[in-house]
Amino acid sequence: MQSILLIVFLPLLAAIIAGLGNKQLGNVPAKVITTGALFIACGLSWPIFIQFLNGTAEATVVPVLKWVASGSLTFDWALRVDTLTAVMLVVVTSVSALVHLYSWGYMDEEPDQPRFFAYLSLFTFAMLMLVTADNLVQMFFGWEGVGLASYLLIGFWFRKPSASAAAIKAFVVNRVGDLGFMLGIFGTFLVFGTVSIPEILAAAPGMAGSTIGFLGYRFDTMTVLCLLLFVGAMGKSAQLGLHTWLPDAMEGPTPVSALIHAATMVTAGVFMVCRLSPMFETSPTAMAFITFIGAATCFFAATIGCTQWDIKRVIAYSTCSQLGYMFFAAGVGAFGSAMFHLFTHAFFKALLFLGAGSVIHAMHHEQDMRFYGNLRKHIPITFWAMTAGTLAITGVGVFGVGFAGFHSKDSILEAAYASGTSMGSFAFWMGIIAALMTSFYSWRLVFLTFFGQARWGGSEHIQHAVHHHHEDLSDEDGDADHVHGSHGHDAHGDGTAGYHPHESPWVMLVPLVVLSMGAVFAGYIFQHAFVSDGMGEFWKGALVFHEHLIHAMHGIPELMKWMPFIVMSIGLVIAWYGYIKNTSFPAAVAEQLGPVYTFVYRKWMFDELYHYMFVVPAFWIGKVFWKVLDIGVIDRFGPDGAAWAVAKGSTYAQRVQSGYLYSYALIMLLGLVGAISWVIAG
Repeated sequence: MQSILLIVFLPLLAAIIAGLGNKQLGNVPAKVITTGALFIACGLSWPIFIQFLNGTAEATVVPVLKWVASGSLTFDWALRVDTLTAVMLVVVTSVSALVHLYSWGYMDEEPDQPRFFAYLSLFTFAMLMLVTADNLVQMFFGWEGVGLASYLLIGFWFRKPSASAAAIKAFVVNRVGDLGFMLGIFGTFLVFGTVSIPEILAAAPGMAGSTIGFLGYRFDTMTVLCLLLFVGAMGKSAQLGLHTWLPDAMEGPTPVSALIHAATMVTAGVFMVCRLSPMFETSPTAMAFITFIGAATCFFAATIGCTQWDIKRVIAYSTCSQLGYMFFAAGVGAFGSAMFHLFTHAFFKALLFLGAGSVIHAMHHEQDMRFYGNLRKHIPITFWAMTAGTLAITGVGVFGVGFAGFHSKDSILEAAYASGTSMGSFAFWMGIIAALMTSFYSWRLVFLTFFGQARWGGSEHIQHAVHHHHEDLSDEDGDADHVHGSHGHDAHGDGTAGYHPHESPWVMLVPLVVLSMGAVFAGYIFQHAFVSDGMGEFWKGALVFHEHLIHAMHGIPELMKWMPFIVMSIGLVIAWYGYIKNTSFPAAVAEQLGPVYTFVYRKWMFDELYHYMFVVPAFWIGKVFWKVLDIGVIDRFGPDGAAWAVAKGSTYAQRVQSGYLYSYALIMLLGLVGAISWVIAG
């Protein structure tokens, strides 16, 4: 297990070399060092995972260094390797390695490549720190590390105002969640007297039912702690209320979207809840709250995904929705199902993001799906890869065999139904409605992008490309008439404007092919270990595993087992009808829905609400402090007032200094009279 040290610290070493070497090191060495380090880490992670899969490995803790000893607070930096860690190691290193490789092609024309690859590796190191944490402080250190690295990555194009704004928004919204996480850690130390995760989890059942005093009231101890910790998870995993940063984070380069929103940062909250599952199990209130938030998020985000036109934003809202599934699985006690969906989702969501990047690359950075169409003939490998990802996310499969999402999402929905609670059945129906919308917006994306008529002619990006490559294209065609010079006139009349999309380079296609394998087979291969194993032997106590829930899942009505497949089919048919058969249908529906459509398209007005609730008052308070307190009071009576008094005093003193002898004699005489008068009076 000593290989864990290499897995965790190789990305850090690579990030330091590439970051400090930067332009002096050069693009290719920086890329080779960072990508090589990640592939080595990935190669070392899979054997650990397979050992746990075979049942030949045991949980171990590898010490790194003595860290803090202050009074009763003592903890070391140690790397914990158990089944839960092994799953996350595979997910993080595999996706990160493929994203590094993909970025060779995608960021090829970028001048700041060493900086970009250094940020990617730093992000991976922070994530590995988080998933190997043996105590809450170390987990928080990794938690903040991924927050910092995501800020740097989202704002990578810092000269672009929208990217800088998105990075700041992600940072600020995450701070809100992190405050909850910090208070949760403080409270946990207060109650348990330690930050060691194994010690806390061992003592947690004994705390069930105890109360804690706060502001003169008594509250259930574990409910308070679990809700505070969950607020941290809500921020990092973009759950309803703290989700607004996630769609805006699309301002970063596409490989960043794949890394942050597919497998790693956004799943940190799910990982944390599963890691601390014995704590959460002691509070039914907290579990019900997690179920509700997860179910609400999965429905809410799916509605917005149905209305967006930007290809990356559709996939971003889809991530938000899928995270909702993971949380309500955890909320009903199906922690194994939550981790299973996290595992499969990593592959198909990374595939969809990188596939979208390949489309954007082919379409000269055009991201609006209204300007796509008929691309399957021009970029066939990307088309098949994205189709595999779509089949996986929509959960296509019958008679127990299907794509990755079919196994993991169905196990979540079955667990919610089998839980037998009112909150569980609420989550089940929310999940079913969200599954219908997931199918609709996923196939809508595929049909708009790869089928129908070419609509590129209307895109400014494409016109820009055609205009600038006019001579190149005319040479390729051998017929200058085929290419019109510029802006908007389509000589072909076929909507292509004479532009020929091209398939991405092999460094971008290899990750797509590898991830496609995961999207197709990951669910079927690993289902038994994660969920079907009634004894939970695979987990070896790394999380809470309920045998009775697994048995209950087998016993639910046949119709309920078929529901996800039925709604997936309905979503597919609606998307096919609206975007292939009768293309005027979606606009007519949007017009009929009117204000409802606008409300959903504007993301349920959360941004506007937060703007008026928080941003405007914050700016107003800032202005009051600046204009009234800072300038009006502090400056007036402080430095400015003192300077004014000195200046005025010197003006009067200057008048006394007349330069005439009799003036000075008079002043001396007055002074003498004054002094004598004082003595006599005394």
